[in-house]
Amino acid sequence: MLVHESFVDLPTSLGTTMRVYTFTPFIPGYPKAKFPGVVCYSEIYQVTGPVARLAKQIASQGFIVAAPSVYHNFVGPEPLAYDTAGTDDGNRYKVEKPVESYDEDAKLTIDYLTSLPICNGRVGATGMCLGGHLAFRAAFDKRVKSAVCWFGTDIHSGTLGQGDDSLARAKDIKGELIMIFGTRDPHVPVEGRALIRDTLNKADVFFSFWEVAGAQHAFVRDENSRERYDAAVTRIGMTMLIELFNRTLKLDLGETDGLEVEVADVC
Repeated sequence: MLVHESFVDLPTSLGTTMRVYTFTPFIPGYPKAKFPGVVCYSEIYQVTGPVARLAKQIASQGFIVAAPSVYHNFVGPEPLAYDTAGTDDGNRYKVEKPVESYDEDAKLTIDYLTSLPICNGRVGATGMCLGGHLAFRAAFDKRVKSAVCWFGTDIHSGTLGQGDDSLARAKDIKGELIMIFGTRDPHVPVEGRALIRDTLNKADVFFSFWEVAGAQHAFVRDENSRERYDAAVTRIGMTMLIELFNRTLKLDLGETDGLEVEVADVC
């Protein structure tokens, strides 16, 4: 499927504008085709090449992908460099930004997607590292039917921005989640992954939890990965993502009947 690239600058309550890069699928000869929307969050460097390529991969499967530049509180929409200065700036902005501003960014992006004439009104979310955490928070919005959170930095520690309450609000997630981590990720150690998994279970969230043996932090990033990029497991993760989004965003399953599913104890 072909992909058209554009951007829109959305005004925020802070008086700043948030640039949202949009990757729109199109099929020649079918101008009235409708597609689901996906919010695609970036790591701490804003919308870099790897994030844009991830967004285009998803868009080419038939999803309108919106990638917001969330550091509008501090800088312009341009990506930060994959160097020491860019890393320091990104980590500083990440914790200085109020959580309420992150949540407003999510609402504005979802509002934008659902306002598009070619959007079918169903929305998912995904993202890597910082973006994995933001996709988790985006799922608090009932319009988000599913989310795929790659790495989910700071979910376990409650250190995203000012006022992070992500785990405490896990019960607000009504859609389906996929959580993806590497077992050698120092940003989300084994104790942190266990806390996230246990909290989701206690909150009765419908989720899958994939811990990739031997994989490191940000293994999906195909540029400046510092020898962490793993195309093989990234492909598996993308297969899971596309299956989830196809099932939850493209199919119209109607309302659930609310009946308990009985699982037969058979071999």
